[in-house]
Amino acid sequence: MNVESQPTNQIVGIDLGLKYFIADNKGNIEPSPQFYRKSEKQLNRANRKKSQKFSKEKKKAHARQSNNYYKARNRYARKHLKVSRQRKEYCKRLAYSVIQSNDLVAYEDLNVKGLVHNRHLAKSISDAGWYTFREWLEYFGHKYGKVTIAVPPHNTSQNCSNCGEKVKKSLSTRTHVCPHCGYLEDRDINAAINILRLGLSTVGHTGTYATGDLPSWAVGRGLLSNGESVNVESPSL
Repeated sequence: MNVESQPTNQIVGIDLGLKYFIADNKGNIEPSPQFYRKSEKQLNRANRKKSQKFSKEKKKAHARQSNNYYKARNRYARKHLKVSRQRKEYCKRLAYSVIQSNDLVAYEDLNVKGLVHNRHLAKSISDAGWYTFREWLEYFGHKYGKVTIAVPPHNTSQNCSNCGEKVKKSLSTRTHVCPHCGYLEDRDINAAINILRLGLSTVGHTGTYATGDLPSWAVGRGLLSNGESVNVESPSL
């Protein structure tokens, strides 16, 4: 069921990352909560206790494991469930806040399943909960009649949001420094500006649950180098 909401006359581009969970084109950042990382020692300890109570002899004999083993297994499962619920609630709360604050949200169309194949980043990516955040973002977008736009992430981190030139950088390079125009910005915020610009120019690939057209006030909008929106149909003063 759709819920009527008052327009905010705000648009936002969001970059999903590991250092920051999200960074937007306005310079706002949300730290990554890292629920799994913070609970990893407890989880490993619970897993070791579970393994210690497992009997290989009973398995070979197709006999039932001890009650202590099943208790340890349940404790381990409950700890994992707690982490999962924390991540879900965090993503839900943040997605709701983003949707309530904006009429249009542009974000990266990330292939999360493909990204977790990178063994160096798999644990961090899984811990981040990007897919869960996107699901809630699109759900709330549909519910409150807001526009959600998934854009291709290709080169959003590499291209300069000020002049458009490609500036190659490794994952460890956290600051965007353009040698062509001298523009300096946080890597993720630079990407968020590019994502919003792409969203405004290609309002075709919308989120799974997205409804509605581009708000009338947003038609003809462009972005300044600092990510502020400007009506390109009239000269800026």
